[in-house]
Amino acid sequence: MTTRKPATVAVRTGIESDTQYHAVVPPIYLSTNYGFPAFGEVPNYDYTRSGNPNRNLLEEALSKLECGVGATITNCGTSALNLWVSAFIGPDDIIIAPHDCYGGTYRLFNTRAQKGDFKVLFVDQSDEKAFADALAQKPKLILLETPSNPLVRVIDIEKVCQQAKQIGALVAVDNTFLTPVYQKPLTLGADFVIHSTTKYINGHSDVIGGVVISKDAEHAEKIAWWGNCIGATGTPFDSYMTLRGLRTLPARMRQHEESSQQILNYLLKQELVKVVYHPSLPNHPGHDIAKKQQSGFGSMLSFEVNGSYEQLKLFVSSLELFSLAESLGGVESLICHPATMTHRAMGEKALAEAGVSILLLRVSVGLEDPEDLIADLDQAFNKAKEIR
Repeated sequence: MTTRKPATVAVRTGIESDTQYHAVVPPIYLSTNYGFPAFGEVPNYDYTRSGNPNRNLLEEALSKLECGVGATITNCGTSALNLWVSAFIGPDDIIIAPHDCYGGTYRLFNTRAQKGDFKVLFVDQSDEKAFADALAQKPKLILLETPSNPLVRVIDIEKVCQQAKQIGALVAVDNTFLTPVYQKPLTLGADFVIHSTTKYINGHSDVIGGVVISKDAEHAEKIAWWGNCIGATGTPFDSYMTLRGLRTLPARMRQHEESSQQILNYLLKQELVKVVYHPSLPNHPGHDIAKKQQSGFGSMLSFEVNGSYEQLKLFVSSLELFSLAESLGGVESLICHPATMTHRAMGEKALAEAGVSILLLRVSVGLEDPEDLIADLDQAFNKAKEIR
């Protein structure tokens, strides 16, 4: 079979698949259930929680893009993480997670561990000794978030996967920030890829969803079974909309990154910017690893304000083209204060250990004209300079 390029897969999956009316774009199948052709004859679809044409097309597209063998679409990104854990881990098992992971991931794993569902070790995965000590406890699952949220730290996927296989652990990579356009973890040795499809995959901030993609067919079947069992699967309409967004993913990712580089260059020259975090910077931890395992650096960046908290608040409130909001990866530019927004559930101690400062801001660069975005940043910085 001919191997297609990512842009072709993203655009063509499901096109002209309608055999009834020959619609070019597949229709939405909103039915909750499906008739049985005859008594005792089980159809391809019987109940939408178990399977749906729209969800299956999205699963097919994402599985192909990530070089997997099967995928399960879930109703949100956190649900995808929860499904992955539920399928493979028990009360006596250990999962290693990043100490600087997304706040919702931290809350999920920490809360379930406190209930006794499993044990979790939040580890600085860039610290070789700390990671080796964690591996010595023989974890069953390892989650990587690379680049991480919000400090865009980079972890060597191939190296971790080699270490994991020596102890029989399974590795999942949260690939939300880069998407399969810029990183393919399964080709680097990972067993699973997880996305919040809410972000770049959909790309329009109007649909919540998630996905778990497997490299092994048996794993894919197990996750699909659990997805149906616990009711974690996505809806037909959300799947339809996400596939619609996916069709423009490669084009959007290129423009996102191009604009982010211009904004990055601007921020590096600003008096009120103490430090900028982005894998493209030569002094960024993991820069060399990023060059090795990524085909692009992405458009998520963070920076610390070189000033007071009051200046930070005035800067953010003065912005006109960056919406103060959580989430990321949409066509609109967003700015987020992780300590009081996306990561507030972690608590002060965990935030400090992860290096998430009260003066840190995270930026999701959208598809507006970058000159307009830079002008907006400039006027906001100028206002913030007026106070000390």
